[in-house]
Amino acid sequence: MPAPKSLPVADIHAAIDRLAQAIGQNHAKTPRLVLLGIANGGVELANRLAARLSAKTGILDISFHRDDIDRNPIPKEFVPTRIPVDVTGATVILVDDVLFSGRTVKAALDELFDHGRPAKVELAILIDRPGRKLPVAADYTGLVLENVTARCKVVVKLDAAKSAADSVTIIPSKPAAK
Repeated sequence: MPAPKSLPVADIHAAIDRLAQAIGQNHAKTPRLVLLGIANGGVELANRLAARLSAKTGILDISFHRDDIDRNPIPKEFVPTRIPVDVTGATVILVDDVLFSGRTVKAALDELFDHGRPAKVELAILIDRPGRKLPVAADYTGLVLENVTARCKVVVKLDAAKSAADSVTIIPSKPAAK
């Protein structure tokens, strides 16, 4: 099996910079902008983007909206949804670390609309990879991994205390059994 591949931390930080710049350009005059990190992978990314944009930030827990809840039970310790303002009429940007099948985004939309009706919803992701199962596309993308197979795992770790420890690791799929 090939060794895992790590992306340079400089590439990760440049991708976050591009996300912040693109969102900032599109929403320089948006009065009610809210960034909601999808727990758990999108929370730190949303915090970093919101700090650069002076935007409100919160957390969306999608546990109860997942379509695979029977295969992946809700962990004992989860991050509850925390939305700092009324989202009705606001522009909401959902933030996540990796866009893969699109199922997480669908669950996030379900959770979001349980809390109100935003005027507009956009999606910002750090890593886009192939393997969509639903018709979902990001409005803002940091990095695109085109040569990752569906069986590979992409692991993103954004360290809230020490950004130099940020990492993106691509773990190759195991060869098929003979």
